[in-house]
Amino acid sequence: MMPISITRAKHDDLEALYNIERECFTLEAFSKKQIASLLKNPNSINLLALMDCEIVGFLIALIYEQETQKIGHIYTLDVAVKARKQGVGLKLLTELEQILREKEVKVCYLEVKVDNSAALRLYRKLGYIKVEFLKGFYSGIDGIRMKKIL
Repeated sequence: MMPISITRAKHDDLEALYNIERECFTLEAFSKKQIASLLKNPNSINLLALMDCEIVGFLIALIYEQETQKIGHIYTLDVAVKARKQGVGLKLLTELEQILREKEVKVCYLEVKVDNSAALRLYRKLGYIKVEFLKGFYSGIDGIRMKKIL
């Protein structure tokens, strides 16, 4: 396996991020404008996964305050099809959680399709637990909200 490096995503990476987003999520994919908006948000954490200098995945999360507690929320975690099952998602999540802890975030949330077994396995492996069933959340397909205490 090739080594995976994690760096910060920038607006210059928008086209590559959008292409991976469309490959991963088709109907539910964020638009290029939505991704650009998330990248510009001052409360966002934007991470890129690189293998052999090529973008093979990314993660965008936001930090916000809820009742005086800092909350992290993963908006999208994408791994290009050709780079799956090589630890890219794990590396992105591990890096994000470290950054969230450094920023004194206490809990992290995410949503996932009920039929995305690979993602569910990864999230459970890292200690995320189901907190809510989301009927029809993804264009009519059910989702699950998960959280992890950091």
